[in-house]
Amino acid sequence: MSGTNVAPVIIKRKKVVAGGGHHGGAWKVAYADFVTAMMAFFMLMWLLNATTEKQRKGIADYFNPTIPVNRISGGGEGSFGGTSVFSEQTLAQAGMGASNKHATKQNQARGQSGLAEQGVQGNGASTAKMQELEDLLMARGGESMVSDQLLKHIVTRVTDEGLIVELFDREGAPLFSTNGQEPSPQLRALIPVVAEVFGLVTNEVAVEAHTHAHPMVLREDPAWALSTARAQAVRTLLESAGIQTKRIQRVTGHADREPAARNPMAARNNRLELILLRDDE
Repeated sequence: MSGTNVAPVIIKRKKVVAGGGHHGGAWKVAYADFVTAMMAFFMLMWLLNATTEKQRKGIADYFNPTIPVNRISGGGEGSFGGTSVFSEQTLAQAGMGASNKHATKQNQARGQSGLAEQGVQGNGASTAKMQELEDLLMARGGESMVSDQLLKHIVTRVTDEGLIVELFDREGAPLFSTNGQEPSPQLRALIPVVAEVFGLVTNEVAVEAHTHAHPMVLREDPAWALSTARAQAVRTLLESAGIQTKRIQRVTGHADREPAARNPMAARNNRLELILLRDDE
């Protein structure tokens, strides 16, 4: 049989274009990513312009995978509100803090102050209530009772003795006249705020004053007399601000014997400690 009668085999190659259309659908994904990136960029620019350095640090710490050890971190101050990892007031004092997953009623965060629902008025302050007073004074749950500049003069802590409110000198912003006992405008603005917080409870109050060291070339060391005079001046301010005289348990001058800074002549050593004593003291 002749091979000329065999039908030829025809192979047809068909070109398939994926994606439906000239450019496909990949441009839509790229465009969505671009819009998202631009939105994030403009939000970042807005945050940098609308926040303070302290608030930016709080925002940065929020996205940090480690627990910050700074008590003002967490974006919990000023207009941002909220709370920090120290809102439970346990990390620094009892070693639990943010790791306390299910906070009890006594140590859970209660908003800006929590004083109304806890009925602090007229009662002796327990540890939990002292921590609430500390939060109220330092604005760990919201806005502060004092301005940002005055807040830089304050350090608080709850100890076995009670709630200690430490007021100290800053460079260029002393609490008293230079080497004198006349209260400065800063101190006159701070004392009424502390007195208002202490007035929410009935615990007794102690006043302690410390000074920096003076040069050895002085014939007489004025530290003892100066610290005692400053403590008495603060007692007078507290009483003028509404603290009853019978609540003042002691007024003490420590001179330069307990410095807070390594340099004994540093301004940081000029400080006051206003202590809300525990009931069992």
